[in-house]
Formats: sequence, structure tokens, C-alpha cells
Amino acid sequence: MAAPADSPTTGSRVTGPVPWVAMYHSVGDCSDDPYHITVTPDRLDRQLRWLSRRGLRGVSMAELLTARARGEGHGLVGLTFDDGYADFVDNALPVLARWDCGATLFVLPGRLGGDNSWDPLGPRKPLLTADGIRRAAAEGMEIGSHGLTHVDLTKADDATLKAEVAESRSVLAELTGTNVDGFCYPYGTIDARTVAAVREAGYTYACAIDPCDLNGQHAFPRVHIGQNDTAVRLFLKYRLHGLRRRPVEGPA
Repeated sequence: MAAPADSPTTGSRVTGPVPWVAMYHSVGDCSDDPYHITVTPDRLDRQLRWLSRRGLRGVSMAELLTARARGEGHGLVGLTFDDGYADFVDNALPVLARWDCGATLFVLPGRLGGDNSWDPLGPRKPLLTADGIRRAAAEGMEIGSHGLTHVDLTKADDATLKAEVAESRSVLAELTGTNVDGFCYPYGTIDARTVAAVREAGYTYACAIDPCDLNGQHAFPRVHIGQNDTAVRLFLKYRLHGLRRRPVEGPA
């Protein structure tokens, strides 16, 4: 289960267990969800209850990495929510508060108040406004960048890559009044060029999806969590994550 990872404080290589980081998206009605990115508030509540009953607590990436740097990360699970859907404020925040959990919300400052038009199959889901992002931050959530507009950075030219990575960080810092330390790669696609751009933009860490040779402080692999992830599936994903982070297929 052990794998090399970068130190969150120095950037040097250290040996330690791969942190378990859950990847969520939308929290709301999942009746029309062709991409399987939505969990209902009730399902999220049950999943966080599952963590709690096993002595685990969901936290932001910032809290997780800070604790790991002190050698105190046991029992902590990273919770991340991609894309910055507007339903996070009304549906996810109350559930997170109920279980005393934190989270990192990766948002798109170039699409404030817009929708997920990058998903061709729909349905259209509204994204957070600037006020919504500030409210999430005021409730203790860490705000990270998901780029400006949700493009595949591995296919972006140099100017677009710089804007998506560096400009999104400065816009969010101005919007929230705090440093923005985390980045999340749209679609989870990465290569050496995009990882270097994220590091050079000053981000402390970044999240990807699948395990690969680039995994480390600026490309943490994560586990997709969806509506079908009941207790058995969560257990399997948690136990198998250190061996190879892949979705566990099967009936709910």
C-alpha cells in the first residue's frame, strides 16, 4: 500500500501510504445523470456515517496534507468536490456539518453562475456564483481551482494553459481573500507539461484521478464516489485503493 509521495512542506520525496481521497461532484437529484456524477444528500449522509463508524473523518485536502506532514494523518480522508456545482451550498454543506467534516471545493472562476456546458449529454447543472463560493469558504470549506473553464489541459496551447492554471488561481485568491493552494485537473487528464505548469503557478498540491507515473504532491490519485456506493462498495474501494485506485464495478 506504500508509495512515494512528495512532502507537503518541502516538495522532497518521502515514503508513506497513499492518502485516501474521495472525489465527488454534484449533490442533488440523480434521476437524470448519464455521467454518474451525482449523489443524493441522503446517500452522502450515509457515506459520511460509514466513515464515522470506522473512526474516519472527512477533511479538506489542506487539512489532510498538513496533518500528514506532522505524521498525524491517521483516520483522515480527503473529501473533494469537483466543478463547483451550485447544489453544494444547499445540499452538501448541511450534511458535511452534521458529521463534522471539511472538504475541498474545486471551482471554475471563468464560469461563475454558468453551467456544465462541457458535458454534451447534459443535464445542465448550475454552477456556483461568486457569492456561493464565498459562502462555502465562510463555512470552512477549502476553495481550490479547477481551471478557468474546464478544458483538457493536455490539449491546451501555452497561453490557454497559463490562463487556466495561473489566472484562475489569482482570480480565486481575489474572490475569496485567501491563498489558493490546491488545483484539480479537469477530466483528470495530466502529462508532464501540465503538472509542471501547476507547480510553477505556485500551487501546493494538485489532484488527478487515476494512478500513474506522475502521481505525487502535484497529482494525487482519487477515488470516484457515486450514488451506487453503499457500505460494501465503500469498504472495497477503501481497502483496494492502496493496491490500485480503480472504480469498483458491480451492483449497488
